[in-house]
Amino acid sequence: MGIEEYVKRVESASDFLKAKIPARPEIAIVLGSGLGGLAEVLEGTLTVPYSEIPGFPISTAPGHKGELVFGELNGKHVILMSGRFHYYEGYSMREVVFPIRVFQLLGVEMLVLTNAAGGLNPDFEVGKPMVITDHINFMGDNPLIGPNVDAWGPRFPDMSEPYDVALYELAVEVAHDLGLPLYKGVYVAVSGPSFETAAEYRMFRLLGADAVGMSTVPEVIAAKHGGMKVLGFSVITDRCVPEEGLKPLTAEEVLEAAERGGRTLSELISEIVRRMS
Repeated sequence: MGIEEYVKRVESASDFLKAKIPARPEIAIVLGSGLGGLAEVLEGTLTVPYSEIPGFPISTAPGHKGELVFGELNGKHVILMSGRFHYYEGYSMREVVFPIRVFQLLGVEMLVLTNAAGGLNPDFEVGKPMVITDHINFMGDNPLIGPNVDAWGPRFPDMSEPYDVALYELAVEVAHDLGLPLYKGVYVAVSGPSFETAAEYRMFRLLGADAVGMSTVPEVIAAKHGGMKVLGFSVITDRCVPEEGLKPLTAEEVLEAAERGGRTLSELISEIVRRMS
């Protein structure tokens, strides 16, 4: 797909949604695998399946509903993305970040990203959340490769602070006030869909990563390119510590652990949104 056609598709999807929603969303929240519980606490919701949105991709990953949910969360106009797109599904990087570009045209200012991730840090326990302080792009691709859309952002966007420091500090403060567990760490993104080998886990840990997953980084890059503030979370779904001995891992186990941790993360994000200025 050429860049001109891509831009037209994004604009068409944005125009379609603008005609349906009652107010401009201030915050967009991307719900990762098994983390759809936050949609249940929204008020005055309007749900739009991806299949109804012109040009919108369709999510095929387990644990992803495939719908946008508009509503209010603690007084803020929010759009929830229940089901994201992954590079391993066969989508191009531009398609993976298609919703982020739509959010940009809708006027979203803050993006909250969540994911299910393997814990590389031996101190991390399964089922608990981690706020992302930084990331490593190990996917072998970048959503900004190709012609730049100057109206959307600069050719060479700065990535010295991919995750907004003020939002990160707010997350830590809220977790402390609510007595909720919250790790802090670096997320490394791989293409997937195969889980990693013991040697790869050791390599990522040596590189400084605390958690590993197959998403999030492309969306962060596109959001930063578009001028959004970004906050990211991982729910630790399994221990990726070769020294302990690795057992075979299934997607079902990951989803089960993500759902357990998702309850804590939903409470945390809800209060963060309430305190956002």
